[in-house]
Amino acid sequence: QETLVESGGGSVQAGGSLQLSCAVSKYAKNSCTLAWFRQAPGKEREFVSSITRRGTTNYTESVQGRFTISQDTTKNTLWLQMNSLKTDDTAVYYCAGRPCGWNEFGYWGQGTQVTVSP
Repeated sequence: QETLVESGGGSVQAGGSLQLSCAVSKYAKNSCTLAWFRQAPGKEREFVSSITRRGTTNYTESVQGRFTISQDTTKNTLWLQMNSLKTDDTAVYYCAGRPCGWNEFGYWGQGTQVTVSP
């Protein structure tokens, strides 16, 4: 069953903006933390940002001040607003959920491609 479904990826020029969305299904509603990860070609998947149920956010340094993570728990939706995009932001972006009490993210979406051109 699908747990997380991303949308909103696409192609944009450097300096532009994109907003990613992640629909959280009933199978992943027990997630205490939702997050975005990304994987660029030839690189390992890396953490981008996370948000807890209480709204505490965390960002990797490279996106601090440019990306904003948010959620609507009533609509079971997670977003990632990405501004001032750079070519280094090009990657497949994944939505992830960590169930309460777990030490790792157990739910993953299929990913959405973000391509930033010069």
